[in-house]
Amino acid sequence: MELQKIVIQPELCDGCRDCEEACKKLYGASRIMIRELDDVYYPIICQQCEDAPCRTVCPTDAIDDEVDPERCIGCGLCMVVCPFGAVVMEDRKAQKCSQCPNLDTPACVKACSKRALSVIDTEKLKLERQKKFVSRMAGVSKGQRGSDILSILTAKRKARQKLEQED
Repeated sequence: MELQKIVIQPELCDGCRDCEEACKKLYGASRIMIRELDDVYYPIICQQCEDAPCRTVCPTDAIDDEVDPERCIGCGLCMVVCPFGAVVMEDRKAQKCSQCPNLDTPACVKACSKRALSVIDTEKLKLERQKKFVSRMAGVSKGQRGSDILSILTAKRKARQKLEQED
């Protein structure tokens, strides 16, 4: 399953709020908020939690990847339990980022000229990290076959097999 995630790099954000405007233009209310703390801007956006507290607490099951406005009763419990403060209330209805499922690139990411927001494929990232780890373990990344843990274990196994053959 492909999981796209919006990644935030606050050190690149200049507080221009172009992402908020792009989202507001698309949905009528911005589902991303820029907050400033100690002269650093932090984009606040739904993190699409696996076991989302907002989904769990919703008495009408209005929340999944998106909020169903027909089911939302505007109680605000989702806003209270969100650990990121990413759920907003607009016109007595909850709203949260859905990562613009109908667009190739989410509106906020496209609008961010500083590239403080970007989209990553989590499965691809995981595979890249696994390859890097395996390469390090195998000594391939440094070209040092023989001194890494995998080579030591393989050599030990080969030595054991040789001893067993001689018996």
